[in-house]
Amino acid sequence: MASNSTKSFLADAGYGEQELDANSALMELDKGLRSGKLGEQCEAVVRFPRLFQKYPFPILINSAFLKLADVFRVGNNFLRLCVLKVTQQSEKHLEKILNVDEFVKRIFSVIHSNDPVARAITLRMLGSLASIIPERKNAHHSIRQSLDSHDNVEVEAAVFAAANFSAQSKDFAVGICNKISEMIQGLATPVDLKLKLIPILQHMHHDAILASSARQLLQQLVTSYPSTKMVIVSLHTFTLLAASSLVDTPKQYLKTDPRKAVKRLAIQDLKLLANKTPHTWTRENIQALCECALQTPYDSLKLGMLSVLSTLSGTIAVKHYFSIASGNVGSSPRSSDLVKLAQECCYHNNRGIAAHGVRVLTNITVSCQEKDLLALEQDAVFGLEALLILCSQDDSPGAQATLKIALNCMVKLAKGRPHLSQSVVETLLTQLHSAQDAARILMCHCLAAIAMQLPVLGDGMLGDLVELYKVIGRSATDKQQELLVSLATVIFVASQKALSPEVKAVIKQQLESVSNGWTVYRIARQASRMGNHDMAKELYQSLLTQVASEHFYFWLNSLKEFSHAEQCLTGLQKENYSSALSCIAESLKFYHKGIASLTAASTPLNPLSFQCEFVKLRIDLLQAFSQLICTCNSLKTSPPPAIATTIAMTLGNDLQRCGRISNQMKQSMEEFRSLASRYGDLYQASFDADSATLRNVELQQQSCLLISHAIEALILDPESASFQEYGSTGTAHADSEYERRMMSVYNHVLEEVESLNRKYTPVSYMHTACLCNAIIALLKVPLSFQRYFFQKLQSTSIKLALSPSPRNPAEPIAVQNNQQLALKVEGVVQHGSKPGLFRKIQSVCLNVSSTLQSKSGQDYKIPIDNMTNEMEQRVEPHNDYFSTQFLLNFAILGTHNITVESSVKDANGIVWKTGPRTTIFVKSLEDPYSQQIRLQQQQAQQPLQQQQQRNAYTRF
Repeated sequence: MASNSTKSFLADAGYGEQELDANSALMELDKGLRSGKLGEQCEAVVRFPRLFQKYPFPILINSAFLKLADVFRVGNNFLRLCVLKVTQQSEKHLEKILNVDEFVKRIFSVIHSNDPVARAITLRMLGSLASIIPERKNAHHSIRQSLDSHDNVEVEAAVFAAANFSAQSKDFAVGICNKISEMIQGLATPVDLKLKLIPILQHMHHDAILASSARQLLQQLVTSYPSTKMVIVSLHTFTLLAASSLVDTPKQYLKTDPRKAVKRLAIQDLKLLANKTPHTWTRENIQALCECALQTPYDSLKLGMLSVLSTLSGTIAVKHYFSIASGNVGSSPRSSDLVKLAQECCYHNNRGIAAHGVRVLTNITVSCQEKDLLALEQDAVFGLEALLILCSQDDSPGAQATLKIALNCMVKLAKGRPHLSQSVVETLLTQLHSAQDAARILMCHCLAAIAMQLPVLGDGMLGDLVELYKVIGRSATDKQQELLVSLATVIFVASQKALSPEVKAVIKQQLESVSNGWTVYRIARQASRMGNHDMAKELYQSLLTQVASEHFYFWLNSLKEFSHAEQCLTGLQKENYSSALSCIAESLKFYHKGIASLTAASTPLNPLSFQCEFVKLRIDLLQAFSQLICTCNSLKTSPPPAIATTIAMTLGNDLQRCGRISNQMKQSMEEFRSLASRYGDLYQASFDADSATLRNVELQQQSCLLISHAIEALILDPESASFQEYGSTGTAHADSEYERRMMSVYNHVLEEVESLNRKYTPVSYMHTACLCNAIIALLKVPLSFQRYFFQKLQSTSIKLALSPSPRNPAEPIAVQNNQQLALKVEGVVQHGSKPGLFRKIQSVCLNVSSTLQSKSGQDYKIPIDNMTNEMEQRVEPHNDYFSTQFLLNFAILGTHNITVESSVKDANGIVWKTGPRTTIFVKSLEDPYSQQIRLQQQQAQQPLQQQQQRNAYTRF
């Protein structure tokens, strides 16, 4: 019976297949709260966090927390504990409680209970609510009173509440500081309670006086109570206080205290300060740490100190250290203790110590720009080689973590000191043959990163990589599959241009023998990203029959068609314009097939909006290119008529002497500018895209702008064309081969256009040939389908709620025309599994506009202040929630359409049009007083009209 009742409760609560709206779900949980069975009550309580996550708006959260407060007030201690856990899990939703006074009143009533456990749970509940009630004096008083309790459970709860309130309230922190000081110094206070009270002092950072008094107390504690536990807790609290305020920390413990536990804690705290405040480290601090590390005989302590130094070496602290060192006479980076320590540790038998030593050397080599660092560079390279050989033979987790550090250092060294990259790549390729599979995967990632930065090294590594691919192994383990993908990626990066038939044959042969479908898809995806579309097409084709879902089939089919379409463009040749038209037409045929398949692959949960828009833009761009080539050819097929010069002189437009091509060129330029604007809109709508994808979209936009600029500069307006803003941007900062090739094409086209500009009178065959060659040069660079086309690593969406809102979406809200409507807009920012991976929301921009849909039947003369409403507000979300209000005026009678659109601003100040767009209808009605006056006026006018009619009849 019990199991049946539980099952029915779960089914009624709407956590099975059916989805309920917010009110229904809350009512079902309320039914569980009112149940007579304790199990069902507890189950209903613990399901509230899921309800808050699903419907995160204040009106529901307020009702739900009031119901939970009632359960807390009348329930037993176990139910109270469940409510406490729910409150702590839902901390980000606490600010949405509207009736805070009523909620706290119901919770606070339990503080007067005779049961110390109930009081302890209430204190913990109040501590969890400190963010919304920081200045409640009755809560402050209860905490102070409970600190003197004789019940240990209640005192521990009071300590928890005191810590939370101290962090939120300056008044409470100032008031409780002396009380805590007395308790800590009091002889009657047990030692374990003192250890729990001391961490409260880390929150005494609200002003300088408070922080100074807390520091004095901690200093006194450290000297008065030399026991290990007391020193450890006091020092850690000291560190946390120093990280939040400008107080000094005691420095002697790492050097002078012989206890290893104290030294370990000191190292942990130094690591925390190195991460949080590296700019505060002086040369003396770093020098003291180096001396300690050089003198200590214990590897564990040396490892800790080196980890602190390796963290500092990647920050401004190391530059400050060497800038002061170089100011001293006879001092140089090579002779400093930091370098001496790193050189000693590079070949240490402990892997961790060696890794940190190499990292310090690498960071010094990259950040210091002195010319005489050859010895340091060689030490860094040799240390990395030794570490690579040591870790690549071991597949334990520790060895893999150390290997990652070494490989990151290799990438940084190759980027910062390019002349060292050749030896680094040779070392990696040599070691790749004998390494374990797990290490091989990481080494492939490292090779790919170096080849992306320095493509000149790609050809040298291709032969070794293909040989390794042949003998990679015949097992279908996960590591082998991952290695197949990693190696194929490096081969794609290294080959740069199209793959040779031999390389393709090796990859396909290996995939046929040992790979699964997912591995083949991942390799095909990498081929699409690197522009190897012929290889990608064959791999997608092989996968079509291996998927069970119809949507997956259409997705793979669309990718195959896109790859085929891009492959058609590889046959383009300079100066051959007729074949260019046929290649573009063939490509468009496959693109249209692909977009139909892509539309069929989309679902309501996964609409593939970015992919569809990106492909539509590519289709329109190809059509625009084709049209422009046809327009250029029309100069030969349809030359200007004999009277063109006369027409141009008559119209006063010199360009008309070129005939119809001038108007066609103007249309083409406008079309390319329109495409550039659409690419800009796609960029702004892609808030969750990675930087490589956004750069790809930006390059497509620049291609459109380049062609429109070339048309204007060569034909439409050669006199006023400016080349300064389109000057050579250089290719030093390009992050991919695709970007380098595109930038090279841009620079070449701009040089050609600038050389032709004003040299020949437009329009000549030289001008049209320049435009056609520019199109062919752009299309010969294989398009790169970047990560966001296949994979969405960050997911961010905004959910809006408007009030007042109608019961039925199509039903309008009634408003009198002499009143203003207060429209409240609430919103919640929803994230995926990796929030803020690429960019975070700084503020939300809400734009509200209204338009008149239809006027009422009779048009009365009403004074109109504002015909339309157009307002914009920026709000900063707090705990992913924001709220604001708009006052709207509807003086014109009739039905109005209100549109609320949201966009976001990131930390860099860039605005993204993320949506959503919400619409409601408002019906503006005439107010009763005006209606009454109008009716009276009409009634007064009726006898006068009748009298005038009678007078007219009497005349006849």
